[in-house]
This record gives sequence, C-alpha cells and structure tokens, in this order.
Amino acid sequence: MPTIRDVAQHAGVAPSTVSYVFNGSRPISEETRRRVQEAVDALGYHPRASARTLRSSRTHVIALALPRPAGRRNAVDGPFAIAVSDAAVRLGYDLLLTTSQDKAEGLRRVALSGLADAAVLMAVDMEDARIDVVRELAFPAALIGRPADEDALPWTDLDWEEAAALAVRELAAAGHHEMVYLAPTEEEVAGRRSYALRGIAGAARGARGTGATVTVAHAVDDPAEVARRLRGLLVERADGGARGRPTALIVQHPSAHHHILTSMTDAGLRTPEDLTVVVIGAVPGDLSGRRLPRVELPVETLAGEVTRLAVTAATALRENTVGDAEAGPRLLADTVGHLLIAPTLLPGDTPLTAPRA
Repeated sequence: MPTIRDVAQHAGVAPSTVSYVFNGSRPISEETRRRVQEAVDALGYHPRASARTLRSSRTHVIALALPRPAGRRNAVDGPFAIAVSDAAVRLGYDLLLTTSQDKAEGLRRVALSGLADAAVLMAVDMEDARIDVVRELAFPAALIGRPADEDALPWTDLDWEEAAALAVRELAAAGHHEMVYLAPTEEEVAGRRSYALRGIAGAARGARGTGATVTVAHAVDDPAEVARRLRGLLVERADGGARGRPTALIVQHPSAHHHILTSMTDAGLRTPEDLTVVVIGAVPGDLSGRRLPRVELPVETLAGEVTRLAVTAATALRENTVGDAEAGPRLLADTVGHLLIAPTLLPGDTPLTAPRA
C-alpha cells in the first residue's frame, strides 16, 4: 500500500507538503497541488479509508510510543510511562506500550492495527516523522515534546530553552563566569531531539545575556567516560580560559543525573568546594539529586495533560459524522492544544555561590 512518503517522492515534495495539500492547513501553490494530485492518482493512494475504518470502533486504549534501544536505560522513561498510565486510567483507558525504534513505521503499525484509539508520543524530534503519519491516517496523537511546527499536533513540554537560560543567569548572578553545559549525547543532537536542541540554545542565550563563557560538552551513559570528560574540561584544562577555570557545571542529560556526583568524585572534583552543579530535568522525588540545585521535570502534569489532549482528539474524530475525506485532519487541527511549563530553579543543599579561588 503506498504511503504519504511515496506520494511525496513521486511528486518531488516533502511529506509535510502532501499533508498540507490534504488538510488545507497551509497555502499551497496550484502547481504543487497539481503534482501531488497526479502522484496520488498514479499510485492509487487512499489515505482516508483506513482512518475511517479505525474510527468506527472504540478500544478504550491509549498507545504510548516510547522508542528505545534494547538494554539502554533512561531515568525518565519509567516515571513517564507510569504517569501516562495513571492518567489514562483516570480517563477510563488502558495503556498499550510500543517501543519500536522505527518511529514512523512503529506508529503506523499501531494506528492500522486498530488496537488503540489514540497515541501519546515520546522522544520527540524537532521535525518528527510521526507527525506525517498522524496526518496521513488522521490518527489522534499528542506529543510529550515540542516540535518545530508547534501547530502540527497537541503537545506538552517543559520550556527547556528557558530552563537552561535560567540556570546560566542564576549562576552568573552568583559569581560564576566560566561554566560547562553537559548536554545530551551527540546522537540525540544529531537526531534533532527537541529537548536537546532547545537546551543547548538556552545555554547559548544565557551566555549572551550575561557575558559568561559556557562550554557545551556532550554526555555519555558510561559514568567512567563522563568522569574522563569532566577531568579534561575542569581539571586538566591548561589555561582555564580567559577568566580562569570553570566553576559551574549544568547537567541536562537525564542518564547522567544519577551518577554525576560519582563521576565528579572520580574526576577528582568536589561540590561545592571545587564546582557548583545544577541539574536540569531532574525527576521529582529522585533523592539522588535533591542535594543539588535543580529544575525538575513536571512529569505528572505533562503526562496528565498530554493524555487528556490525545483523548480529546480521539473523541472529536469519533464523533465526526460528516464523512468528508478531509474532516479528520481539520478536526485534528481544531483540537491542537499546548502546555509549555515555565521552569523553576529549586534550591539544593549546596549553594550557587562560586567557589573561592
């Protein structure tokens, strides 16, 4: 069966452009519209038949799409899965977990299976391929993550950019002039993961606004390798920068939260004597990070709202009796809602004040 990507390739346009032609949510030239229609006719593409069939039944199941490689642990996956499950139960739904690393095709399989009424999508990329699948099949979904096209689907997220900028500003006000920003992994940045890119952008904005020097480094999951990188950045650095060695470390990568203090000890560093550490995206209730100043990830609020948004979209589509081929995408657009949560820097047991030279 041809897909929206096949139509896009045949017409020589992006998949999102095909979606815009179908749902009328963006102005499209007549020439582009004609090429897309010719591709649809040539390939025999019928996106709405499967969507109408899926909407004719109700499962009372929400799918949680959580792409993850086998064996890799992430500190936030479990809390979010539990919180989304709890939110689904409160709304009268069960939860189906799917962990396919092939994001778009994994979601397509779930949508076409008829096993779920809607989906909650995690591990969101700035230009997430699953958005095209949702539009193609008119399958209700909401994102835990903020895509580049903020009007594409319902979403909830922490304001990662402002969280990073806030951390830099507060540290600069406390006397820090040289900082290291331990960002998510290089793979996440190359994959354009939303929270990774927005956090790095916030650190850069904070540096520009304060005049502080912020060096961006990338975390890894191995504590020993993190210790080696910290040693190179904070201990073995020969000149220490124009204003001296870094005195603050901002940690965004969630896998590093649990072992950052151990990695620092292995690198020969102490907090707060040698280095002030601020964590961004700490899971509430995680005792290992309570001693550090932190911006917590509002897991329950994000999970509750994203589940409500997904169910709202599913209800709107199910109650549509128009039978119009384009009604699904229009209804999805009508149910778009956003929740962007402003960050709060919580105090820890250690102060923000820069260590004395």
